This record gives sequence, C-alpha cells and structure tokens, in this order.
Amino acid sequence: MNIGFIGLGNMAGAMIGGLRQNKTKDEILGFDLNVKLKESRKKEFGITVCADNRELAQKADYIVLAVKPQFLTPVLEEIDPVLDKKKVIISIVAGKSLGFLSERITNTQKIVRCMPNTAALVGAAITAVTPSEKVSENELKKAVSIIESFGKASVVPERLMDAVTGVSGSSPAYVFMFIEAMADAAVLEGMPRAQAYEFAANAVYGSAKLMIETGKHPGELKDMVTSPAGTTIEGVKALEDGAFRATVMEAVIAAAERSKEL
Repeated sequence: MNIGFIGLGNMAGAMIGGLRQNKTKDEILGFDLNVKLKESRKKEFGITVCADNRELAQKADYIVLAVKPQFLTPVLEEIDPVLDKKKVIISIVAGKSLGFLSERITNTQKIVRCMPNTAALVGAAITAVTPSEKVSENELKKAVSIIESFGKASVVPERLMDAVTGVSGSSPAYVFMFIEAMADAAVLEGMPRAQAYEFAANAVYGSAKLMIETGKHPGELKDMVTSPAGTTIEGVKALEDGAFRATVMEAVIAAAERSKEL
C-alpha cells in the first residue's frame, strides 16, 4: 500500500513520524513545493519524494491532502486527471467540506475528511474523521489507522466538524493561554519563570490524564479538589467572578462559527 502526502509541513511530518514509529509496512510518498522541506523529510523519515503532485497521485493508494486551504483548489485541479475510483483521499485541510472536495474531484468519490490538532506533533492528537458514502468499511479502517498513528481518532457526522474545530482543533491555543496566565500569576507570587511554566503545564497535563483514565465527570473531579473554606474554592470563585466558563464557551463557539465561514 502506498500512502502519499501532498504538503510536508508540521502536521504531515507528525503523521509520517507516527507511521514510522509504528513501523508501518506501507510505502510513504511525499511532495512539497519547498525543496528544503522535501529533502528534510526524506532524510528524517526515508520517504520517497515525487517529482510533482501528479506523480504522487498516480502512485499513491491513499492521498493525504495536507496543504493550506487557499492552495487546495489548484492542487485538486492538478491531481484530478490522474485519479481513479480506487484511490482514497484523506483531507486534513481546515474548513473544507466533503461537498467542497467532491465537487472538485471527479475521478474518485472516496473521501475522508479529518480535523486533527497540533498535539499530533507529540503523538497526542484527537482527530475527528468523516467519510463520504463511497468509502468502504475496510477503507475507513485503513484511513483511521493512518490518523491514529499520531493520536486518537473518532468518527463523527460532518455536521459536527465545526464544533470539533472549536473544541479541539483551536483549543490548544486556549490551553496555552491558560498555562501562561497561571505561570504569570506564580511569577507574581515570586516563583522563577521556568519553574512556573513547569508547574502550570504539568498541572494541566495531570488533570487531563486523571479525567481520561478515571472516566470521571470533570465536575466530580473538581469537587474532589475543592475543600470547604479552602484555597481551591477561593480560586474557583475568582474564575466564576470573571465569567471563566462563559468566556471559554464563547471562544469555542467563535472558532466554530469562523470554521463555517471558511
């Protein structure tokens, strides 16, 4: 099986790295207009670099579209003539629906739309996956296995893709801001900057890990930490006074609405 990557940026690099780490037996092909990046990925992962997008599309069984949204249409126009009905397209391009893709791809309707996040760079992404009707069960399993090379994957109806963008695609930025804000407060209290980042980041990591591994509701876990008349409830009150939860909800909704506009 040949897996081809059109675009070899950070997300494609994370996917290829995950495939290599999982010792895939599939041949990995790649192309990018950036010559230095092509050579870097070839040296780092031992991929086969194609001469252009058309050559890659001809040789690959699964074609991963990993380009910026503004470059997607010309890429599809370039590769469509050499596609056939057996090829499966995997798109990680933000905001581009199955309908958008199917209108511009005439020679195959086997399309899988995905929305990963930047945690893919450390093998910890959560990726939403939506297949078109023409994708078979086995083809979907293969596509999911490719996506799971850099984290977890969950199949969702396409109508939820904009919500996914808000709650996972864009949310790492919110989490980083939260970590930075907590660290700033610790610095204000006298903690050295590097140590403040270490404590704040690991507190977020440990909390998420605790919720995932125990399966407990976040409210229940919050209550476990919040002792009567203690320090934590004072912090919780300060967050509520600042409309913390409402502000986070507005951020997720704003990102989802912007995704609809793309």
